[in-house]
Amino acid sequence: MNASSLNPYILTLVIFLPAAGALLLLLFPRRDRDIRWFALLISLVTLLLSLHLPTHFSTAQSSTSQFAYETNLQWITQPNIHYHIGVDAISMWLVVLTTFLVPLSVLISWRSVHDRVKEFFVLMLVLETAMIGVFVALDLFLFYFFWEVTLIPMALMIGMYGHERRIYAAVKFFLFTMVASVFMLAAIIWLYARSGSFDFVTIQAMMRSGALTLGRRESLWLFLGFFVAFAVKVPLFPLHTWLPDAHVEAPTAGSVLLAGVLLKMGTYGLLRFNVGLFPAESRANQGWIVTLAIIGIIYGALVAMVQPNMKKLVAYSSVSHLGFCVLGIFSLTQAGTVGAVYQMLNHGISTGALFILLGMIYERRHTYEITEYGGLATPMPVYATFFLVITLSSIGLPLMNGFVGEFLVLSGSFQAKALYGILAASGVIWSACYMLWLYQRVFYGTVKNPVNTTLLDLNGRERTCVWPLAVAALVMGVVPQLWLNSIDTAVTRALPGSTKEATQMSAAPPSASVLANRMTGGAQ
Repeated sequence: MNASSLNPYILTLVIFLPAAGALLLLLFPRRDRDIRWFALLISLVTLLLSLHLPTHFSTAQSSTSQFAYETNLQWITQPNIHYHIGVDAISMWLVVLTTFLVPLSVLISWRSVHDRVKEFFVLMLVLETAMIGVFVALDLFLFYFFWEVTLIPMALMIGMYGHERRIYAAVKFFLFTMVASVFMLAAIIWLYARSGSFDFVTIQAMMRSGALTLGRRESLWLFLGFFVAFAVKVPLFPLHTWLPDAHVEAPTAGSVLLAGVLLKMGTYGLLRFNVGLFPAESRANQGWIVTLAIIGIIYGALVAMVQPNMKKLVAYSSVSHLGFCVLGIFSLTQAGTVGAVYQMLNHGISTGALFILLGMIYERRHTYEITEYGGLATPMPVYATFFLVITLSSIGLPLMNGFVGEFLVLSGSFQAKALYGILAASGVIWSACYMLWLYQRVFYGTVKNPVNTTLLDLNGRERTCVWPLAVAALVMGVVPQLWLNSIDTAVTRALPGSTKEATQMSAAPPSASVLANRMTGGAQ
């Protein structure tokens, strides 16, 4: 069978294969080894299927639509709700990131989850279906459905398999995101009442053509309705207080998927819906949103620097790094927006890897306290090497993935206003400070705690978890054009009302892919 014949069905397969695997797992006898292997098999098959998306993307995307692999079927007649799914390069790479991280999350949970193993992997596979659904849904009701479904398995994973304060963290996570989502639901219903459709493509076309005209105050309230839900999920300062608790108390796999994917749902929503549907309101509210993003960048970095707990340090680093993504989106420039999308992928790789590495050391010592360690490079040289590579990726060392994303975001920020770029650039310095200081205290010097002298280095399964992430961090830093060329085009097609205008206003600076070529020495 021709691979392209899968195009009409591939997204549905990628979305619902994990859910089908979860249903089959429910029928499994409670043999933990078989359950783990089956969950790993389902996640790997989903990853392989998702790789069809970038492989055939150019042939699947038509010249008349910004989305590829579209399926649009009537779901509910009244109200008019469709099963409408599709991807552009922005959402496609986020889907691949999701399917890439889930098998690694299964592997890292191989030995750390001992009780209710079946339930754990059922929750993980259901969560995978919901996360993918968020990125591919083009019907606003369908989008909200998948958005809400993600809350249940993640809250249960934290509450059932987390650490000492897991119930508090799970309830706080659920309440913050659930309450904020109500504002988005109100905005979606409002749009439906005005347009007669939940379809994103239809509503966007109506607004751009003038067939749907909203008043200035009406547009502002709709903009804020979406913004509150997405800002809490990012999380944007000062709505971030749920995140450190959720990360610290979550099991390792929960932290990986929370940082690697769930937070990106917020930045994706800001880009797709806030800027995509309301470009005028995005420009009118740019100042205070960028201010919050820059505060988050600096505040997250400074608070991370004083944390005595390694996992909480990495959690606060997410507040800082996701601030860069929001800054890039609301710089309303081509380079900044493309950099924000690339930084979403980078953060998923580097921070996901950091949480996996922290989970490995927690399995050995059952503590995240920095003072319990020191000199770990002696008993665990392989672990120390991987941690250093991922640390350099996280702080944006040239030729690593973080450098490309931060460079593009800062380029877009300087185009928007020099002060934005100057203040945000300080976050890069603070990031190097807290990450390198963490590495020095944990790995350098002599072994302070005698218990650490007998720690075993990484085994084969653990190396299998980290190798793909380390390789991805390097390849994304050396050859960013593999991602940026398609993202650049998608941003231009998706957001002509904002980034295109900003590009014209700034005397047509080079595109993001051209900037990336210059950074990496590529030929033009």
